[in-house]
Amino acid sequence: MIYEKLKTLYEKVRLRHYRDLFSRVKERDGSLSATEAYAADVIYLMGAPTVSAFAETLGISQPNATYKINNLVAKGYAVRSASDADRRECRVSVGDRFFSYYNTDYPFIAECVEKLKTLYSPQEMELLGRMLDDMCRVLD
Repeated sequence: MIYEKLKTLYEKVRLRHYRDLFSRVKERDGSLSATEAYAADVIYLMGAPTVSAFAETLGISQPNATYKINNLVAKGYAVRSASDADRRECRVSVGDRFFSYYNTDYPFIAECVEKLKTLYSPQEMELLGRMLDDMCRVLD
């Protein structure tokens, strides 16, 4: 029962994310393709990964990852920088243009939380928060 409920929640969040993502993908000069939007999203979610960590996460070759990153850098959606720990190591992070393109706020989540607050007591909301923390730890 819990499995089915979590699966349904996950699918609804994914669908909402994809709808929002595709609504931003436009056919104009300098915009992102769907694949580039996904790649930029992965970079954002990973923080500032190395090229090899990005490739490993996506299960793609390092040259393919480099190609994707180069396209994002050329369009201004990603930035390469030398690692602080090892200057030979290259890290990639999202650039300012990413934030103007990609809404990192999720108003639907805020709306959901506000609706839940009307249905549940503060203690129940606190329990939900702890459960979500545990879920995040399990997924790490």
